[in-house]
Amino acid sequence: MPYGSNRIRGVVVVTADLVIKGGTVVDGSGGPGRLADVAITGDRVTAIGSGLTGNDVLDATGHVVAPGFIDNHTHFDAQVFWDPALTPSCFHGVTTVVAGNCGFSIAPCRPEHREFIARTLEQVEDMDFTALSAGIPWEFESFPEYLAAVRRRGVVLNYGVYVGHTAIRLFVMGDDFERAANDAEVGRMREVLTEAMEAGALGFASSRLPTHNGAYGKPIPSRYAEESEMETLAEVLGELDRGVLMIAPGNYPLESLYALSNRVGRPLTWTALATDPSGRYRKRAEFHSAQHRNGADVWPQVTPRPIVFQVVLNAPFPLNVGPRFAALVGRPSTDRMAAYSDPEWRRAAAEELDTATDRPRPRWDTFTVAESLRHPDLVGRNLSQLASDRGVHPIDIMCELAVDDELETRINCTLANDDPDGIAFLLNLPGTILGLSDAGAHVRQICDAAQATELLGTWVRERGVLSVEQAVRKLSGEQADLLRLTDRGYLREGAFADVVVFDPTTVAPGPTKRLYDFPGGSERLTADQPSGIAHVLVNGVPIRRDGTQLEQADAGRPGMLI
Repeated sequence: MPYGSNRIRGVVVVTADLVIKGGTVVDGSGGPGRLADVAITGDRVTAIGSGLTGNDVLDATGHVVAPGFIDNHTHFDAQVFWDPALTPSCFHGVTTVVAGNCGFSIAPCRPEHREFIARTLEQVEDMDFTALSAGIPWEFESFPEYLAAVRRRGVVLNYGVYVGHTAIRLFVMGDDFERAANDAEVGRMREVLTEAMEAGALGFASSRLPTHNGAYGKPIPSRYAEESEMETLAEVLGELDRGVLMIAPGNYPLESLYALSNRVGRPLTWTALATDPSGRYRKRAEFHSAQHRNGADVWPQVTPRPIVFQVVLNAPFPLNVGPRFAALVGRPSTDRMAAYSDPEWRRAAAEELDTATDRPRPRWDTFTVAESLRHPDLVGRNLSQLASDRGVHPIDIMCELAVDDELETRINCTLANDDPDGIAFLLNLPGTILGLSDAGAHVRQICDAAQATELLGTWVRERGVLSVEQAVRKLSGEQADLLRLTDRGYLREGAFADVVVFDPTTVAPGPTKRLYDFPGGSERLTADQPSGIAHVLVNGVPIRRDGTQLEQADAGRPGMLI
């Protein structure tokens, strides 16, 4: 029985397990909100209306009651094993995450390639090798075995994952991946992909980004794939008639992406459509809009947050697009110190970065000193201004600081998406999808897992760029539609009871801070104190109540594999 009941003077009074009372229901469809109670029994919403009763009651007076938010672009593939709550996403109203983006799933993986996969995640996604070595149980090789390992341990949020091109290519080709695959190898990759999809992968992800240099400074395996290989693998999803294609295109032409989605008949999302000073994003937006009007099922990912990195000079990810910086990846710190101390190396490295035509150039005017052990007086100072005062290049200032600080200098830099008018334009562009939180990745450099609260606080309440209904749809219903999730992303009778209750007048991401709580004492940035997030439920189980995370939710782990 979905409800408990009792009889009072001949009237049957239905009582649910839990009722959220007095809030404004915004259901994820984009339609107007309405005052209503929400009744939940088990893991499902059983009624939405007035005067509902429950054995437990959550007060939502003055709050919005919405579907739990879905984050389609995370890298929790490893963290899920030591942090089943998937912090900090769980603090911000997120109830469902998708990992494996950009092709960086950690399965399939043979034992002899575990270090390579970990080193790749270290270099591309700024995951500490120490944390990965201590935290991944490595009791799996195949993708089905990986899903089984996650399922055995349980997870607090709902968890889905793409199977990654880099992982599949390494699994099939071994160390000989720096070439085009032959027909037999592509055929074997198709078999591995099919096995993963049939086991429950949400789709297939790949990357061609020039910034994605992985283990030992080498381009990641998927960057060596020919377009024909990518297309042949994508056909698997069409043949199975399920799954999403996720691609970080790099030099892969957008025209080819949209044609590929159309040909295989599956949705495709690509990252990222972000503002840049050149205005190139406008041309991409125009191309997308024309394709969208013609029915393309392709969804570029946009974000409400500027893409700002805090980089440590012993691993400056944004600069690894330059060959000289890339050559230092994985090298001893003594090699890096020697390079940074060499004026000729600095001159050549600066020239490589400043004259690049196939990759983003550093925006030196956005580089500022965030932390310096020996030069605290320079914190907050702009590198371009410091360089101008001395008549040198900003890279000279940066490298000299790094040598003085023994590579512990921290520099803030903006990569893209810092034009408010441009962000407003992209957030309202039809056919885009909210993405690129990168939760679980770049953990020492950024913390954009607070994307949902940023959208609601900055772009809804403060700037009025979106209505509450539009923003909730972008965070829930649109995500579920892209991912083809059943009974998630919408607040309606019969749907899974993933719910977030927030105060629209105070919701905000809160401060970012550094912790040392990952395996091996590894550091990370987190945002664990948002404002305005009152209650969060995953499959009917409260994991946050009255603004406080519930420790018992970690033990119960109500999340499901999707």
